[in-house]
Amino acid sequence: MKTTREVNKTVTGIATTDGDGVPLTRMIGSAYLEMLDPFISLDIIDCEKAEDYIGGFPAHPHRGLETVTYMLNGKMRYCDSSGLSSDINAGAVQWISAGKGVIHSQMPQQNTGLLKGLMLWINLPGAEKMSEPNHQLAQSNSIPLEHRDNQCTLKVIAGSTATGTNGIIRKKSLKPIFWDIQLSVNGYFEEQIPYQHTAFIYVISGTLCVGKKRTLLYDGQLAVLSSGEKIQLTTSINTHLVLIAAMPLNEPIVRAGPFVMNNREQVDQAIDDYQSGTFI
Repeated sequence: MKTTREVNKTVTGIATTDGDGVPLTRMIGSAYLEMLDPFISLDIIDCEKAEDYIGGFPAHPHRGLETVTYMLNGKMRYCDSSGLSSDINAGAVQWISAGKGVIHSQMPQQNTGLLKGLMLWINLPGAEKMSEPNHQLAQSNSIPLEHRDNQCTLKVIAGSTATGTNGIIRKKSLKPIFWDIQLSVNGYFEEQIPYQHTAFIYVISGTLCVGKKRTLLYDGQLAVLSSGEKIQLTTSINTHLVLIAAMPLNEPIVRAGPFVMNNREQVDQAIDDYQSGTFI
């Protein structure tokens, strides 16, 4: 019999700012949940007022990690040191592997209305920290969609489902899963997840019950899941969530702001490279 994952811990996050003063809720990367290997941080943007978000996220560097931006509402423009420029529209996902180094910006392309999305940092294996940068952008209409009989719609951004749907983002290392799940009234969702994967749920809206213990989660909560081979979710109201999972690295980590490496010497080198103009 397959083991069902349960809720190990719930987190409500802390209010903070990043970029040019953009208000965020930090779900991973705070004192309440410092890290969840291989996930370094998770920030939620949810701003109604343009004056709060218009400054965006001006040019800044990264090395040794991947950054994932999933837009729920609004639009941002991505530009980086390679000359790449692309729009991240509502429903789109952008997956950047910074590798040995990238300098990029993400700036709002609106001056009214809601800007809402998730910004996730994922650690890279030591062997890939100095790899060439890589960029993948998938607009909403290119992301595979499953409609299930049990009042469930599933956007498969990364990972594969039991029914054979493959995500638009494919990564050999860490084998990430990133699913956007919408459950309607009395909805039910069950799926297999590799036992060794670290996994969490973030509730975008609504409430749901997790596992056989039927642990209740509310809008804006993150749940760290126990080990197990499958997940079961039920809800009595319309609910929107993301399920994210990946293989843990179990490697040493040293972080200094946007640089995430395996030791202090590598971090110092990243800082020196950036300050000396030899970063890219």
